[in-house]
Amino acid sequence: MPDWEGLEEFSMVAQTESFTAAAQRLNVSTSHVSRQVQALEDRLGVKLLARTTRKVRLTDLGADYLARVDELMANLDAVNQSIAGDFADLKGLLRVSAAGPFAETVVMPKLLEFVSRNEGVTLEADFNNRNVDLIAEGYDFALRYGQLTNSSLVARKLATHRLACVASEAYLAQHGVPSHPSDLRHHSCLISNNDTWVFCDPANGKNIRVKVNGRVRTNSIPIMLEAADKGFGIAYSPVENLKPLLDAGRVRRILDGFEDHSRSHWIVYPDRRLMPRHVRAAINYLLDSMAANRM
Repeated sequence: MPDWEGLEEFSMVAQTESFTAAAQRLNVSTSHVSRQVQALEDRLGVKLLARTTRKVRLTDLGADYLARVDELMANLDAVNQSIAGDFADLKGLLRVSAAGPFAETVVMPKLLEFVSRNEGVTLEADFNNRNVDLIAEGYDFALRYGQLTNSSLVARKLATHRLACVASEAYLAQHGVPSHPSDLRHHSCLISNNDTWVFCDPANGKNIRVKVNGRVRTNSIPIMLEAADKGFGIAYSPVENLKPLLDAGRVRRILDGFEDHSRSHWIVYPDRRLMPRHVRAAINYLLDSMAANRM
């Protein structure tokens, strides 16, 4: 079907603004993508993409054509899925960016279940705390925690977390027990990615924001736990991160009732209608599997 040739390649180049990134996403060579797009433009007799040394962008005609193509291919994909079933013959590389104990111990086992049920799907999971560029770096989706800032991404809530504020008995004996979040300004706090901690006033439900300082700053959960255990300061983190110390009685919960209840884990992915079937199926599988955690 010559009329269909090059449509997928064109759409992916438009999304990634790069022939190289598009080729990586489609698991083909860059030259193949270039040939397919060029052949499509030749058949249509118009320029769909404006190429520069730094970036590839859509022409006005290309933007209009992309909207029509994406709608057409999304409808075709929906028809195929309704006939073959959501998990029939899924195949392709699934590239995921994630970080943190919850992603490692709770989400990834669910994702491995999905991969084990679909022999044609392969998984590449990169664990780091860096805020990756999903499109430019070729990730299908990312698992992120906390407040989201990039409004260009689609965000689906995966789980809601309870926070806990804790410190060792040795630290509290030496520095005192804070009775209000504002007291934390006079304490040593264990800072991860954010030095402004958000609490909730139980009297009126309003947020309490406290800028904290401390002797230890790290984005490593194990190091934060070690620092809390050794009395370096106060930690404020999801309960599941602190569970080893709490279960062992190494730290005590403080500021009970002031914890922020709005923190969540999210699946984020680029806002596009055209998404590989195996990626959409993986996202839906995680959302369905984690439904109870969103309560």
